[in-house]
Amino acid sequence: MRDNPVFPEKDSDLEVPLLDLGPIHQPLAGQMRDAVIKVLETNRFIGGPELESFESEAATYCHANHAIGVSSGTDAIIVSLMALDIGYGDEVIVPSFTFFATAGSVHRVGAKPVFCDIRPDTFNLDPGKLEQLVTPRTKAVIPVHLFGQCAEMDAILSVCRRHSLRIIEDAAQAIGARLRDDHAGTLGDTGCFSFFPSKNLGGIGDGGLVTTNNADLAARIRTLRDHGAKHRYYHSSVGGNFRLDAIQAAALRVKLSALESWHEQRRKNASAYKESLSDLQEKGLVRLPVEAPYGRHVFNQFVIRVNERDRLKEYLAANRIGTAVYYPIPLHLQECFSHLGVEEGRLPESEAASREVLALPVFPGLSERQLAKVIRCIRDFYSTGI
Repeated sequence: MRDNPVFPEKDSDLEVPLLDLGPIHQPLAGQMRDAVIKVLETNRFIGGPELESFESEAATYCHANHAIGVSSGTDAIIVSLMALDIGYGDEVIVPSFTFFATAGSVHRVGAKPVFCDIRPDTFNLDPGKLEQLVTPRTKAVIPVHLFGQCAEMDAILSVCRRHSLRIIEDAAQAIGARLRDDHAGTLGDTGCFSFFPSKNLGGIGDGGLVTTNNADLAARIRTLRDHGAKHRYYHSSVGGNFRLDAIQAAALRVKLSALESWHEQRRKNASAYKESLSDLQEKGLVRLPVEAPYGRHVFNQFVIRVNERDRLKEYLAANRIGTAVYYPIPLHLQECFSHLGVEEGRLPESEAASREVLALPVFPGLSERQLAKVIRCIRDFYSTGI
């Protein structure tokens, strides 16, 4: 490997950010502006027709009976746990390799997160390691559909049915993903989505969604998101302020109409990476994402695994290519969870993933030149090993 590789001059000034919202928002700018102005003119900022319309359209898109807009993906998990009466003294099994909110939400309601290792190919919770973690205190499992691909829900559902466990799907990164004909967010008791701006369906601020096919559970979540009040000032339970505001709902309605085309662009970019870097995988230099045959991956992130992750990241940065590490520390090794006593080495696949993963640009609007530059730079990094 060269110490100071030089990228071809013709593309030396071409920047490739990890995510560029410009190509996503520009074609919809007029519609989004009109939608926001409409909300401003009505002065209905909390609840109202924009929220109700978005919830209906989101439920249809997700193939769910009910969709409840909430303030964030994190709050979607928290209100789901609350609605299922999970709290102090309870245990909830979560993967260790995921965003912090999955386990943090469990802690927030007073329950104990119990960390499960992942499969090295899909990065999702390993069903083969799930049942051994079940105890009399286990009340639920939160499988995460990480990076836009559904977890192995058939096997997870089988374990949960045997032990009468609830399932909260963390689908924050997976709106539009499918497990055969079933959509993410419809396989468990609830599905939890995030509309953080970087998501496939991102808002113009924070936002989230809970889906469910259970009418009673939907009604309870709607009450809990508004301080536990069905009617103003009359509280049947203690909830929280988990509302999705009307401006976010209005913007999300516009963007929802383009979501499928964005998914296809992401999938096309992912296919280009896999085709162009397949020989590096054959040589053991790069491990490319696996798209499981049972579902549809929507590639919220395109994550490769490499042994020299930090060197490759630095090299790409030097060539003006943005990357990110999702996630540098597995949750069982986070300082705030040290009291749970899960020592280093206990979850080897999660720990290995944290050392090796690197996300590449895959966003809709990524130009052919930008995509080609990323591919050429990765190949150049490994050129002496080919």
